[in-house]
Amino acid sequence: MSLTSDPPIGKAAASGAEREDYSALKVVPVRHPWRWAAVVITAVLVAQFAHGLITNPGWEWDVFADFFTTRTILKAVWITIQLTFYGTALGFALGIVLAFMRLSHSPFLKSVAFTYIWAFRSIPLIVQLLFWFNLTYLYKRLDFGIPFGPGFFSFDTAGLVGAMSAAVLGLALHQAAYAAEIVRGGVLAVDGGQLEAAAALGIPRLRQLRRIVLPQAMRSILPNAANEVISLFKGTSIVSVMAIGELFYQVQVIYGRNGRVVPLLMVATVWYIILTTVLSIAQYYVERHFSRGATR
Repeated sequence: MSLTSDPPIGKAAASGAEREDYSALKVVPVRHPWRWAAVVITAVLVAQFAHGLITNPGWEWDVFADFFTTRTILKAVWITIQLTFYGTALGFALGIVLAFMRLSHSPFLKSVAFTYIWAFRSIPLIVQLLFWFNLTYLYKRLDFGIPFGPGFFSFDTAGLVGAMSAAVLGLALHQAAYAAEIVRGGVLAVDGGQLEAAAALGIPRLRQLRRIVLPQAMRSILPNAANEVISLFKGTSIVSVMAIGELFYQVQVIYGRNGRVVPLLMVATVWYIILTTVLSIAQYYVERHFSRGATR
């Protein structure tokens, strides 16, 4: 019995012969005729679409260029960004609280969080916005004092919730229901052994959450959260029913005056595309930050 790692001479010679036989084979690349046919058809369709955008006079690109950077449109874009920012910040702040209420061991907190999520996901956003916009109709005064007892001071709700405040409130409360499920799913994706190990080391619960759970959960949370932010950004067009001067509302006002519907709609479309692209780029870098040390 040989004590070396070298293979027997006969087997080595046989393997060398096999290698020589394989080297003599002719390698024929796999052909994909249908793939190339699909590429050609797609390229032709894209070229036709681009040609139509450029040459069709119905798009009225001169009108598009005149209105794209006007003061009114830029102000409307800024209002749209504000609605998206406040709705996202407040919505995810409340969503995190609701997510951990659903993850708690208290049946009462679980029930409250579940009921909130169920209700706000069931009611259409436009109905919620109109409800908050007409809050004064239901509650003319707000009293502060002992619960179910006398009030110490009160004030009228007229003017308390304006159109912009109602829009932010409606968007944030609606977004919180979806954000809660996104955060809860990300936390549940973290291996439970991480918390057991942290508890064995005596790490406080708050630090476990901040330094162990959330950094790992962010890899699962971010893609879905980014989709929700982009959806909210485009969903701000719904607040046009409240006569708030965001992008889509201003576009409607302008083409209602001059009748140039298509180029004005393209103004809104291009602005939505630009801002969505910026959000997508930011999503890429944030995901890359939280993916450090991951296998994928």
